[in-house]
Amino acid sequence: MAKMWQGRFKKELDSKVNDFNSSISFDNRMYKDDIIGSIVHVNMLGRQGIIDEKDSKIIAKELTVILDDIENGKLQFDMTAEDIHMFIEAELTKRLGDVGKRLHTARSRNDQVAVDLRMNVKKQIDEIVGLIKKLIAVLVDKAEQNLNTVMPGYTHLQRAQPITFAHHLMAYVEMFKRDMVRFFNCFSLMNECPLGCGALATTTYPIDRDFTAEYLGFDNAMLNSLDGVSDRDYCMELANAIAICMVHMSRLSEEVILWCSWEFKFIELDDAYSTGSSIMPQKKNPDICELIRGKTGRTIGNLTTLLSMMKSLPLAYNKDMQEDKEAIFDSIDTIKLCLSTLAPMLDTMKVNKENMLSAGKKGFINATDCADYLVKKGMPFRDAYKITGTLVGMCIDKNTVLDELPIKEYKSLSDKFEDDIYEAISLEKCVKDRKVVGGPAPEVVAKHIQKIKDTVLKEENEEN
Repeated sequence: MAKMWQGRFKKELDSKVNDFNSSISFDNRMYKDDIIGSIVHVNMLGRQGIIDEKDSKIIAKELTVILDDIENGKLQFDMTAEDIHMFIEAELTKRLGDVGKRLHTARSRNDQVAVDLRMNVKKQIDEIVGLIKKLIAVLVDKAEQNLNTVMPGYTHLQRAQPITFAHHLMAYVEMFKRDMVRFFNCFSLMNECPLGCGALATTTYPIDRDFTAEYLGFDNAMLNSLDGVSDRDYCMELANAIAICMVHMSRLSEEVILWCSWEFKFIELDDAYSTGSSIMPQKKNPDICELIRGKTGRTIGNLTTLLSMMKSLPLAYNKDMQEDKEAIFDSIDTIKLCLSTLAPMLDTMKVNKENMLSAGKKGFINATDCADYLVKKGMPFRDAYKITGTLVGMCIDKNTVLDELPIKEYKSLSDKFEDDIYEAISLEKCVKDRKVVGGPAPEVVAKHIQKIKDTVLKEENEEN
């Protein structure tokens, strides 16, 4: 395919350089954004009298035909083209001749690719947020089913204090809720239109940038043309939001991997979301979770790529910025795949409530409540802490737990202990008494769940 810019050159571009320079292999996914942007641009040109209005209508109509031809498979991408912008313009010129050549009046590929990419990733943000909502809905549903499912909470991966499975799951809901805010912020910051910035210094034609911004769905036109063509903050911000969300999914995946192991056996994954071994017939592997962990590193790498690419670029556009698309598109595809797989996996998993409760009873996770029992009877916390630690040591020596230690052993260390100590340190009571905001008490978690339903999931519930 002949290059639109080859008039300045006396020799053909080396074939290897052409392959090196070409981006159509990955930017062809922006074909719809490019065509829509071109339709709005050419309508503006006709409306402003920059080109004949009749020509602008002919071009807009043929661009619509080209879009239909691509989507129904009649028109295939020419992989020798430099990029998707040149491919569509060349196809238009082939069909309309000189009339088609008027399309690129008053714009550059620099502002063209800038608006295409913004339009594309805006749509992707909407899809990602929708998938996060579905994941949150699954977590909320599972939490609601397990309001009274007692399990050990952990610090340092050591059993620490009693919580509920609902409380644990709702911690991830909060993480994913923050992720949604990050994506919304990214969308808001990037919702300005660079079309009309030209190569770097706008144009001498009387274009109407407010018109194109409005009809392309942007809040306003970007106010500095240098910034308009060279800004890729939104790619870095989106990659960052994706990487953080992937880290959250990776943390949850790691816990699922632990929970479904024989050492924990807190949950069991559905057969449809597990794999087997080629040699060990007993194996049921949590490969989805392991892949999410691995793919998280990939999105972190893409963020690093984008930050490194932009860190030393002078204004305005530089060809380095072509590297933005592969990195951000890969991160987008990766998070969408992971979100759409994780949600149904969690939805179909079986919760082994008895195993969670049993694990809680074996880890002295009610020791703090034993100390609090003494504090509530007037003892200083540090003294209560020391006595409880001594009791735990006694239990370990006798191979028993605080719940089963005879009352005489308690009284041997403090006369403040009475028979009601056993009720005070029962795991169910330990959980139910933690009624402060943010605590694991079922009534508190139930309010948390309802708040998420009334805010984050409100639109989902109305649609259903």
